[in-house]
This record gives sequence, C-alpha cells and structure tokens, in this order.
Amino acid sequence: MEFLHNSLVELIGQTSFHLPADVREAMGITIERETPNTQSAQALQVIATNVDMAQDEESPICQDTGMPTFFVHTPVGVNQIKIAKVIREAVAEATRRGKLRPNSVDSITGKNTGDNLGTETPVLHFEQWEEDDIEVKLILKGGGCENKNIQYSLPCPLDHLGRADRDLEGVRKCILHAVWQAQGQGCAPGAVGVCIGSDRAHGYALAKQELLRTLDDVNPNPVLAKLEAEIMDQANQIGVGAMGFGGKSSLIGCKITAANRLPASFFVSVAYDCWAFRRLGVRLDASSGAIKQWLYRDPSRPVEKMAKASGFQLSGREVILRPPLSEADVRALKVGDVVLIHGEMFTGRDMVHHHLMSHEPPVDLRGGVLYHCGPVMLKVGNEWVMKAGGPTTSAREEPYQAHVIGEYGVRAVIGKGGMGAKTLAALQEHGAVYLHGIGGAAQFYARTVEKVLGVHWLEEYGIPEAMWHLRVNGFMAIVTMDSHGNSLHREVEQQTGGLLKQLQEA
Repeated sequence: MEFLHNSLVELIGQTSFHLPADVREAMGITIERETPNTQSAQALQVIATNVDMAQDEESPICQDTGMPTFFVHTPVGVNQIKIAKVIREAVAEATRRGKLRPNSVDSITGKNTGDNLGTETPVLHFEQWEEDDIEVKLILKGGGCENKNIQYSLPCPLDHLGRADRDLEGVRKCILHAVWQAQGQGCAPGAVGVCIGSDRAHGYALAKQELLRTLDDVNPNPVLAKLEAEIMDQANQIGVGAMGFGGKSSLIGCKITAANRLPASFFVSVAYDCWAFRRLGVRLDASSGAIKQWLYRDPSRPVEKMAKASGFQLSGREVILRPPLSEADVRALKVGDVVLIHGEMFTGRDMVHHHLMSHEPPVDLRGGVLYHCGPVMLKVGNEWVMKAGGPTTSAREEPYQAHVIGEYGVRAVIGKGGMGAKTLAALQEHGAVYLHGIGGAAQFYARTVEKVLGVHWLEEYGIPEAMWHLRVNGFMAIVTMDSHGNSLHREVEQQTGGLLKQLQEA
C-alpha cells in the first residue's frame, strides 16, 4: 500500500478545490436562468468567478472545509485499521498544506487541535464489499450548511404549511420547509439529502449519504423519483434565491431515500448542503493504494470556466468605503447598495465576540469594519498569507453583536445570512451597517487581501477563531441591513413565507 497516503492526500486536496462536474452543470443552469442585474445574479457571478479561481490556484473553494467525512468500501480481508490510520495522516498533511482549514475543536476544552485530528475527527464510515478495489468517497460539508440540517418528527406543525402528517404529503411539506428555513444562512442555492424513516441518529446518517448521489441521476424508486422532481420544481418557486437575496433558484438537488421505522416514530431527516457541494471519490488498487479511477470527475477532460467574465463586473455605482468610517458614511448607505472597501478590517467570529462581551478589544474598533470570517491561513517565512477567506454565518453572533457595536463603535459588520432584530436595532441606534458577503467565495475575497497586518488570540483560539488584522483593496459586499431599520433578510423571509403558503393552498 505504498501509494495509499499520497492517493488520499490527492483526494482531499482535489475535493477542497474541485467542484464536481454534476454540481458545476447544475450551477451553470442556475446562473443562466437567474434574472440579470439582480442581487442574486451578482452573487452567482461572484460564485462562478470564485469556482474558477479555486480551480486555477488549487486552493479551497470555501474557507470552511467542514468536518471531513469519508465513506470507505473495502474488499473482504483488507485491513481497515491500517486504512483508517493512513486517512488520519493524510488529513493532517492536507491541513498542513492549506487544503483544509484546521476545524477540529475539543468540545470540552475548546482547544483547536490544529491538524483536523481528534476524537471522532475525521468521520469514518467503513463497509466491506465483494469487489476487488478499495473505494473512498469524501464529503467536505461546511458548518454553515451543517447548521441548517433539520429533523422533523411527524405529525408536526410547520410555519406557512400547516400540519405535516405521517404520509408523503407530510414529507413533502417538511422538505420544502427545510429549504425555506435555510434562507441565506446555508449559502443557497443548496442541495438536500433526505431520509424518510429510520431512527433519529441513523436517519441523519442516511440523509447525508444521499448527497453521494449525482445531482442528475434518477431515483430507482418511482415514488421517490416523482417526489424529488416535485420538490425541485416547488422549492424553486418560493424565491429564496442565491444567498437568500431572493431569486429563481433555491435548490440544485434533492435526493431522497426511505428506511423502515418504528411504529411510534416517523422522522424526516434533512441534510442541507450549500452550493459549494464538495464531494469526490476514488477507486484504489487494494494492493498498492494507487488511484485507478476518479469518481465525480474525469481528469482527462479539461475543466471549462464557469464565469463568462473575469471578476466582479463594476457598474460605476458602487460606494467606496475607507475605514475608519464615520456615522455620516454609514447613514448614507441603504439596502441594496454595493460597496467596495479599501483599507483595514478585522476578523471576528464566535470566540472573539464572546470575549468582547467582558473584555476590551486589543485594537481600536471605533469606525472599524468587523468581518465574520474564519480564514485558511499559511505562514510563509515570517508573513501570514490568507489562502481562503469568505464570510461565515452571522446569526451565531446575534447574542453579542449589538453590544460590540454599541460598546466599541464598530460601524460595519460583514458576514452572510443576515442578523436578527436585536442587531438591526443596534445598527439604527448607533449608526452602523450590515454588509453581506458572498458565502463560499473564499478565493474571491482572499484576492482582495493585500497584507495580513497582524493577529490576536492565535494561541488561545486557533486560526479560524483568531482576530486577524487585514488590509484589503476592493472588498465587495452588499448592504442588506442599513442604519434606517431596513432588512433585506426580513423582507425575503416574509415574501418567501407567503409563497410557501400559496404553494400549499394551490
């Protein structure tokens, strides 16, 4: 098995930066059908550019490379213990090379291990089969979309859809609700893997396994094939759109399985994945570990560009922001404005926000820009370099954000998915603004970072949660919550809820 380690490192790296052919095709269709010159169209343009950048540079499509989850089939008699050991070594090596962000955190101490190894990390699923090759499939599913997984216990009431009963109509309602509740927090347009039945734990596992199917396949069960087609049609009528901005495409795939259940339980488990749907696989020679075949990609075929134009196309109407920002700078902005930031900003995620609730920041944040981002960073000589750096889901900071804005004078917050009523009130009271980045566009935003000026709390919190001091040039974002009480997220949620109700009544 002399080639096993290198084969697995190659699989991990390719999965991180190579969007599978079926996902590329689905996203291409999505881009074509979206209404031009809308916020969703702008987001999709950035997404397409980002996919091309990641492929060209062989760097992560999205900075959140998730919890590496491997599905391994081995011939009878192959030593699975040895394979598991080499998988872990390959994960650590890929992390060292910057193909994976160090994401493994001890749940008791909060300490980041730094190499993506730890208790039950990575996730390994082994199964024997009566074939000669070893098959390894890998899914990299980020935390933003993982947080939008959802499980229903039927019967249950659902917002805008009424009661979901223990039948396929109830299942249909649950899946539509799952797409609706994700909004922009799951980096729409997304894909869902669904399991009808089983128990709570195994239902989720089976739902995630459905994401191993290609988006263009047809379910062998005609009843489920019909349900998948119905969901695809109806989910794309509710208007969530790219990044939750509103639009024609909310879903690029729906894959459903069914498993027997207990009479007392009827679960519908939904695994939600984002547009950055990263999963690849390999068939390996069982004696050498060498790659015999790639799954979900054909290395002999050149990868076509997704973006029709290079980069984000400027209209000339963008607002230039140069931190530190004044209250007048911010009060002049309104929902829908596209901004370009030139200057300094700081990253801050969960640990930073929690720390700032009871401690002064290590820097002056007055007039500053705070970026909800957990980047992929590599140290080159004495300098840190951002390898990937898109926005993370902002909703997690809702308990803290109003305090941070009011106490420390932050003028702009950047993230994805929007924030709630408490933050919106703070924006209005203190003269601040919420700027929406394009989720998953980690290469697009990393290219705007001219220099990493410093870092705080690296030892305490690890790379993703540290506070990074950046100088950026041309960082693009869209105003989705302004200082006048307006929120695009609130409007889209209300509009899509109404459309969801209309679908039910039709």
